[in-house]
Amino acid sequence: MAEKQLKLGAFFMLPGHHVSSWRYQGTKKEHLFNLKFLAAQAKLAEKGKFDMIFLADQLNINDPTSTGFEQTLNIMYEPFTLLGALAAVTEKIGLVGTASSTHNEPYNVARKFASLDQLSEGRSGWNVVTSGQLLESKNFSDEQPLAHRERYERAEEFVEVVTKLWDSWEEDAIVYDQSSGKAIDSSKVHSIHHKGEWFSVRGPLTVPASKQHRPIIIQAGSSESGKELAAKTAEVVFTAAQTIENAREFYRDLKGRLVKYGRQRDDLKIMPGVFIIIGRTEEEAKHKKQQLLDLVPEEAGLARLSEHLEFDLKGYPLDGPLPKLPSIEKVSGTQSRVELLKKVAEENNFTIRQLYQHIAGARGQRELVGTPEQIADDLQLWFKTEAADGFNILPSHFPDGFQDIVDLLIPELQRRGLFRREYEGDTLREHLGLKTPPNHFIRLSE
Repeated sequence: MAEKQLKLGAFFMLPGHHVSSWRYQGTKKEHLFNLKFLAAQAKLAEKGKFDMIFLADQLNINDPTSTGFEQTLNIMYEPFTLLGALAAVTEKIGLVGTASSTHNEPYNVARKFASLDQLSEGRSGWNVVTSGQLLESKNFSDEQPLAHRERYERAEEFVEVVTKLWDSWEEDAIVYDQSSGKAIDSSKVHSIHHKGEWFSVRGPLTVPASKQHRPIIIQAGSSESGKELAAKTAEVVFTAAQTIENAREFYRDLKGRLVKYGRQRDDLKIMPGVFIIIGRTEEEAKHKKQQLLDLVPEEAGLARLSEHLEFDLKGYPLDGPLPKLPSIEKVSGTQSRVELLKKVAEENNFTIRQLYQHIAGARGQRELVGTPEQIADDLQLWFKTEAADGFNILPSHFPDGFQDIVDLLIPELQRRGLFRREYEGDTLREHLGLKTPPNHFIRLSE
């Protein structure tokens, strides 16, 4: 039996994950909305045998009059458009995009991802998120975002509807018998007739089942509501953990919740985010980090921290401690991220400036700076001691920061037998070692 190996995602965000990446050597304005450049990065990720390319999404741009706006690149691709283009220039790598369950309808999301899954021959995945930011709500005719509990209740039903729609076509429903004149076996196409608290959807979908049956479901929440949603529905979880002890605790907790939903431990892969700056020597890596920190505009750093804490820090002394923040129940967005940042500040006695420098690249995810051997040692320890099944990697900048990861880190992981040298299958489900879920309608008829 082959030894278990790491799962790796390449988190694409241009010009990079560090808040000052746009000022860093090698990054260029013309790369931002350049399909040829993005295609080259996707091909590089595939050369590195990554399981997937991952795209986040945000449904608002910050107020142009806000602190730090002019020092920050407030731009983000619409994921479906880009992933569809990348599907045409890649052959194996998974293509994962984010779509909010708060400001979308299940039928549209199910149809888009099913289409991407067909066109990519079974390589798509949906990162399920909820949207709690006020500025997002104001782009969708809502004055206030839904409360945290309501967002997750809606999300749970949203995922239920989407998966039913994906199951509405059994895999052999298309007969295409030209001689008899029968194109489709109607007994294998199902209207879902869903009526719930949030949605009423008849179905079936207009897109049949794909090569991997249906797209992979990914979830990123780490609150209690988020963990329950993940245990019930997710096949991959992206999470943030600063220490191996916290990561192991999260791993045990989430894997332990699967049994009540009739699932096994390997039905869910846990992939913490990790921001990486790599050098051929430790000194080189530290120098790259310091260069990036030296380029962080104060206003941009303060704005990023304020956004993540959902609290305006403008006017507070940058070299003083965090002020008292509102209770976590009043946070409408990502509660687990706010809790994490407060804990990091308390444990390290960080000032506001030190905290925004701490998250300038990783945005609350873990940061690794060092040689290929040092970084591989760390990832290996987390992987071998059940703190993670793999990692979602955040490059500091594109193209050079990502090129270094592919050229330096991936060969070291391969040398240790921790990561593949070639793709063993064709679909994202095969890459991740996930079994095909049972079809909802076949299960009902048995």
